[in-house]
Amino acid sequence: PTHRLTHTLTTAQPTLTLTTTDTHLPHHTTTLHIDHPTTHHHFNQQPTHNPTNHHRTTPLTPHHPAYLIHTSGSTGHPKGVVMPGSALLNLLNWHHRTVGGEPGTRTAQFTAISFDVSAQEILSALLFGKTLVIPDEDVRRDASRFAEWLEEMEVQELFAPNLVVEALAEAAVEQGRTLPRLRTIAQAGEALTLGRAVRAFHASAPGRKLHNHYGPTETHVVTAHTLADSPEDWNLSAPIGRPIANTRSYVLDGELRLSAPGVVGELYVAGEGLARGYANQPGLTAERFVADPFHPEPGQRMYRTGDLARWNTHGELEYLGRADHQVKIRGFRIEPGEIEKT
Repeated sequence: PTHRLTHTLTTAQPTLTLTTTDTHLPHHTTTLHIDHPTTHHHFNQQPTHNPTNHHRTTPLTPHHPAYLIHTSGSTGHPKGVVMPGSALLNLLNWHHRTVGGEPGTRTAQFTAISFDVSAQEILSALLFGKTLVIPDEDVRRDASRFAEWLEEMEVQELFAPNLVVEALAEAAVEQGRTLPRLRTIAQAGEALTLGRAVRAFHASAPGRKLHNHYGPTETHVVTAHTLADSPEDWNLSAPIGRPIANTRSYVLDGELRLSAPGVVGELYVAGEGLARGYANQPGLTAERFVADPFHPEPGQRMYRTGDLARWNTHGELEYLGRADHQVKIRGFRIEPGEIEKT
């Protein structure tokens, strides 16, 4: 909607907007149409080597923003989450060490760029010599065609929310496709459900790995769990796992005391994965990003997720829903309060 685009661009205050000639934005910024012939000519005149600090207005550091992504807000307006490069670097290094994938691995570029998983998807491929394979929109929206496309393109890695994983599994089982080249599936953005179709799909290709990743937009991925190789060893639901490298997770009660294993509390996360906060919203930032009382170094923060969780007997986190009325649709976070106020 126009009012949402206007608010998003006003709070983001972009220096430059990259767009296409057939897109009309409601907010005036300096615009570069990437499909215009003049732009193509200009690009062809540029050097092919990487830019250096000499070309930048200031030296680039890990503390600079890697991206700003807006997510639904209970106040009626989207919240712009500013993620620093250091958090993304931490995630990508962890991903390479644990999920892996050799140079030349074919990774589907499936998720929308307005979904933070796309940063992990794209950069985990390009930084480590993999190949991004991009489906068109018609293929993305049709599970049957998507299954056919994955087989035809010999895709080996897929990042997708639970709903897409379920639809793909149902289509593949119905078509009799095992997709043996698809060795890694990373699910994030929704609670992972392990229905009959998902189990049958994984049983059809021994060795395929299913990873359950967790992290709100304000932290990206901060916990992870890899399911057992055999679906026969799966439970009805999958835990969200343990904190990834250089991150911390706390399950706290209403007075910010640590909850015992098995006791439900609100999940707080801390460490390298945290965003700076919300762009131009210091009050909201202070409300959700609070002091970490459990870290010995002063100035450390933790993020209040609003998610309910508990530690299980294996030392992993189990997701148990929301402490408020927030919902997820296809991995995207929606605050009913925003809808009520618009």
